[in-house]
Amino acid sequence: MDYLQLFLGLVLLVVGGEFLVRSSVALSFKLHLSKMVIGLTVVSFATSAPELLVSLQAALNGFSDISLGNVIGSNIANIGLVLGITAVIAPLAIDKDFYKLNWPVMMVLSIALYFILKSGMQISRSEGVALLLMLFVYLWILIKRARKARGTEPTDDSIDEGLSRASNFKIALWLLIGGAALYAGSEFLVTGAVSLAEGFGVSERVIAVTMIAVGTSIPELAASVIAALKREKAISLGNLIGSNIFNISSVLGITAIIQPIAVKSKEVLTNDIFWMIGFAAVLLPLAFLPKSFQLGRKRGIVLVAAYAIFIGMTILKQTSK
Repeated sequence: MDYLQLFLGLVLLVVGGEFLVRSSVALSFKLHLSKMVIGLTVVSFATSAPELLVSLQAALNGFSDISLGNVIGSNIANIGLVLGITAVIAPLAIDKDFYKLNWPVMMVLSIALYFILKSGMQISRSEGVALLLMLFVYLWILIKRARKARGTEPTDDSIDEGLSRASNFKIALWLLIGGAALYAGSEFLVTGAVSLAEGFGVSERVIAVTMIAVGTSIPELAASVIAALKREKAISLGNLIGSNIFNISSVLGITAIIQPIAVKSKEVLTNDIFWMIGFAAVLLPLAFLPKSFQLGRKRGIVLVAAYAIFIGMTILKQTSK
């Protein structure tokens, strides 16, 4: 039954995320937003919805380890698993925004999260507000830079132009289906994960940082693999780094404002968050050594291997207790 709940939860999160993205993009076209603004803001936030719903549901139910483990694990999975597999399939080009803006912001947020958690062993409401404010500043800079670089009406080729013709009824229906599927999916996933953890005698943190994190990263993984197979550039290094920035600033920020997130397992601060910072930090040397501005197959294999080591060590540490 626990496995069924987990499976149903993951399926509903994927379905809900897809419908929410479609409805959000279609609604944005109705509001006459540019494709660039839609790509940088609306889509980024909508694809973080599974993580947000799972983290919020877990925090409200008193399982804050799942809230933290989900976000930290998802950020590790986005780089180690999603980016690694994508690079193995097709080399990724790295633009200058990577080291001038996106990577530094991700590192600052990752390190800031460590100090926030260590200082008070929780993310308070005021700290949640601070994380959200950092996101707004980042988005403002991002949109300003994109407009300057691409002209007055820049575009994002990953945005489906066909959604601009969707009727109001379709948008409302997609929004309803997306919201309901995400809510039900988060309920099933959190309930199933907690029950499974109790059954196997492992902590909710381990389940969250491995199984749930991979589950909430499935939409990014599926989209990245499809884009890589088609040799499209819709999914780039910047998109995945943006997802990590959104996970820390919006998912944990919004969750903490509604329900402060406490650190219950010391491993979050002694193990998990250092893996997250490590995966983020290693991207810089990987981007420039030995060949600059390209993330190829060999580097992708290194990332996937490192992710496998992280998963293996996390489970082994738990089972050896």
